[in-house]
Amino acid sequence: MARPKPQRLNPAADLAGKSRTPERSGNPAKAARGADPAAKPGAKSGAKPGAKPAAKSGARDRATAADWVSGARLRTLPLAIAPVALGTGAGIVAIPDGPWHPARALLALVVALALQIGVNYANDYSDGVRGTDEHRVGPARLTGSGVAKPKQVLAVALSFFALAGIAGLALTIVTGQWWLLAVGAVAIVAAWFYTGGKHPYGYYGLGELFVFVFFGLVATAGSAFVQALTVNFEAWLGGVGVGLIACAVLMANNLRDVVQDKVAGKRTLAVLVGPLAGRILFAVFMLVPFVIVGFFALFYPAAWLVMFALLAALPACLIVLTAKTPRELIIALQLASLTALVYGIGLGLAFAL
Repeated sequence: MARPKPQRLNPAADLAGKSRTPERSGNPAKAARGADPAAKPGAKSGAKPGAKPAAKSGARDRATAADWVSGARLRTLPLAIAPVALGTGAGIVAIPDGPWHPARALLALVVALALQIGVNYANDYSDGVRGTDEHRVGPARLTGSGVAKPKQVLAVALSFFALAGIAGLALTIVTGQWWLLAVGAVAIVAAWFYTGGKHPYGYYGLGELFVFVFFGLVATAGSAFVQALTVNFEAWLGGVGVGLIACAVLMANNLRDVVQDKVAGKRTLAVLVGPLAGRILFAVFMLVPFVIVGFFALFYPAAWLVMFALLAALPACLIVLTAKTPRELIIALQLASLTALVYGIGLGLAFAL
């Protein structure tokens, strides 16, 4: 009896080695699924869009608490904390003779964190039901791995969006600025349609624009506004810096999955510009914010201390520019998230103190 062939350990190499298969089949996604060594014998190769993904061989029947925590993607949460910290510090600058509002800062943080976690679960759901995650290189997703039902993941995503809405409503009431409800509604809609809906803009190279606007400018300016009821120059320019770092985090994530996304038809910015240009863009996104720090240091000397964040930013750039494995890009993503956290908190303190 012939011994079975060993399972490949590198999904990216496996896909690259089978690059001719999609040409013969006429359906890249279906061909890639057929080449999956983890697929169940006898499973149908063509699943309808939106259908419940089939559980992979050896998958557990239900998700554990650790799976749900992993689905929240905790390493991305600094992207929510950084703009709130920076914006709050900028807001304090705008009210030098009055008290700042810690309760408003806390509510703004709840809004940002709930939106970040909500969009993470929403992406898990939307990518999972589309089949985009079937050849994912990074950590397994709840929907794509089959350990959680799509409706469960969707319910959790909507719960966090609701939490963001409640916190946003509370902020609106205490500030008396009812137009903030419209901003919050737009943010939730944008979070959903990032990968949700029939034409998700995250599949057309616009993901970086989304994180720059909402996790850079809007989150920072909004956090400053609820403190001082105005948005100063520090908030706008600081929002540019923290938004660019958020773009770098997303770019590292998409560079890791660039081969798989291309096969699945997910045209991220990394897919559109190619891996080399994507690596260069990552470095630009990471380093331009420190030019902004240098400018702020002319007026706020404590801002020079934020340059210590380069101890994480420079290694991240080096790793991305030379990376040969997905694991290296995951490390770069973690370093970029740490950079965002130090950058946001550091500049916020430099403004406020």
